[in-house]
Formats: sequence, structure tokens, C-alpha cells
Amino acid sequence: MLPALKTPIVCYVTDRKSLAEGEGGAGVLGRIRTAIAAGVDWVQIREKDLSGRELLGLAREAVVAGGGARVIVNDRVDVALAAGAAGVHLGRESLGARDVVTWCSGGHAPADFLVGVSCHSLEEAREAESAGAAYILFGPVFDTPSKRGMGEPQGGARLAEICRGVAIPVLAIGGVSEENAGDCIRAGAAGIAAIRMLQDARDAEALKEVVRRLHALGAGR
Repeated sequence: MLPALKTPIVCYVTDRKSLAEGEGGAGVLGRIRTAIAAGVDWVQIREKDLSGRELLGLAREAVVAGGGARVIVNDRVDVALAAGAAGVHLGRESLGARDVVTWCSGGHAPADFLVGVSCHSLEEAREAESAGAAYILFGPVFDTPSKRGMGEPQGGARLAEICRGVAIPVLAIGGVSEENAGDCIRAGAAGIAAIRMLQDARDAEALKEVVRRLHALGAGR
């Protein structure tokens, strides 16, 4: 279970392939460290093509840099646990959420280990909640190159429907920017997850300001 939220969750989703040529793995680790220093709440390591060994190395380094941020690994429960990460995130090609939650709750993972699920419909969101998922990533809410394979943008009204339809936290993903992040929070999202908005900030101070403004969107809720 996640504690009650005072500010929106800001989740940096990694994508080393979109970094400048030559940055590679070292570059994404640097971006993770910068994002953590800037105050992001979560880092989702979404490097699906890395070998298990490479992914474990990156996840361990991210956890060491962690500070107060939760590090979450895509797909690989084994890597997440071996790295000491805070959780695992499951997509369409991953193991089923119910099986993962059942296995983790059988004493194989810490009690606060998070299992999150990517969802693209209210039906999927309710299935994830029923399976015991701790949170949902819903999207793509807006148009974005990284999510075009997931279908048309869902929009704010559908996001609001999902947020009303489940009791667990929903994070908006897909084309989220500073200009539309407020719409996501007003729709009921517990936070936002983003690649470009957080990865493409011009420097560490600029990223810190972005994160500060995103956290301020929850003021008074």
C-alpha cells in the first residue's frame, strides 16, 4: 500500500535510447542521479532490451543514488529484488499481476514492495486493482512518440473515469508536459510519469524547478 499523498507523485521514466548519441548507459545513470537530486519521487527503469546483468547493474546504481526516491524496475521481479528496488512495473508482455502479487506476498519480497501495472482501459484498471496492484500507470493520455504503439491518446476525460473507477493511485503517462500536467491532477491522478519532460531539462537546476512546479500542482488538495 502507498501512504496518503500530500503532493503529486513525480515519476521519471528512463529511456536511454532517446538520449544524445554516445550517452548510452552511463548517460541514463547520470540522468537518474540528476532526477533524484532534483526531487523526483520515483524512478522507473524502463530499459527493456538490457540483459539481466546490465539491468541489475543499472538498478543497483540507481538504488544507491536513491535518497528518498523509490526505484522501480520494469518487468523483472528478480532484478528488482536483487537490486533492492522499491518495486516492479508490469506491462502487457509481463507476468500477470495476480501471480506476481501472490508470489511477492508469500514472503518472497518486502512487505512494502510495490507492484504496478500499465493499463489502457477501465476494465484493465479494475483487473489490476483486483489482482492487488499498488498503483496503475494509465495512458497514453496525450500524444507522444514513445506511446504511439499503444493506440490513440485517451484524453483527460478517460483519465478521470479511470481515477473514479479504482481506489488505488493512478499515474498519468503519455505526452504529459508542464502545460497539461495540471489537467491530469485535476482529473484525479495521483501523479504523473514522464520521459521527455524530465529527461530533456537543460540542466539540473532547470529540472529541480520543473519538479517543484509539478509538486505544487497538488497544493490544497
